[in-house]
Amino acid sequence: MTQNRLTVTTPAGSFGAYVARPSAAKAPAVVVIQEIFGVNAVMRGICDDLAGQGYLAICPDLFWRIEPGIDITDQSDAEWKKAFELYNAFNVDAGVEDIAATIDLIRADKQCSAKVGAVGFCLGGLLAFLTATRTDSDGSVAYYGVGIDKYLGEADRLTRPLMLHIAEEDQFVPKAAQALIIDGLKNRAQVTIHTYPGRDHAFARKGGEHYDEVDAQTANQRTATFFKSALA
Repeated sequence: MTQNRLTVTTPAGSFGAYVARPSAAKAPAVVVIQEIFGVNAVMRGICDDLAGQGYLAICPDLFWRIEPGIDITDQSDAEWKKAFELYNAFNVDAGVEDIAATIDLIRADKQCSAKVGAVGFCLGGLLAFLTATRTDSDGSVAYYGVGIDKYLGEADRLTRPLMLHIAEEDQFVPKAAQALIIDGLKNRAQVTIHTYPGRDHAFARKGGEHYDEVDAQTANQRTATFFKSALA
């Protein structure tokens, strides 16, 4: 596995992306969609893990329009304050356009098998849902996506597989919002929904306050099985 960076160029400007490459000459790709802390060690670690599983993983800097190069943690009040400032300033529609450009770039990479999936966390979970409705991603996974309930009107655009991981005690996704998401998507053949009783937001974030090793491993195994099928 090797690591490097790529530059994604769009009509609005260019931004960087962290890339982890597998040992295989050809491999499917996965776009890793950041939380509100930027392309930090957690996101880079997810890319590295995916590369170890045989995927070409890329994590674009989606905050570049606000402040390029954000790399903070969830370990201090000051960083949380900064993260929420970035979240509130973030343009979701522009972010999805940047993900689409990232998909195009990595699909054209000489190491890519042409199949490209996406996985997102928190804010990235919402963006993963919108990646499924607005781009040609071959399969998308959303971990505890915040705000998906506000975009359920786009569900008719779903044509490729989508998996949702929902924390039942998510402080940022109220029970009512969870019910709307489940009711709005449960009868769609492309969608698989998993809920996690007792789990709070970011239960799969290593080192986070609400990290749960058992349920994180369960969710990650489900994601691995999903990608093996969707990106085959």
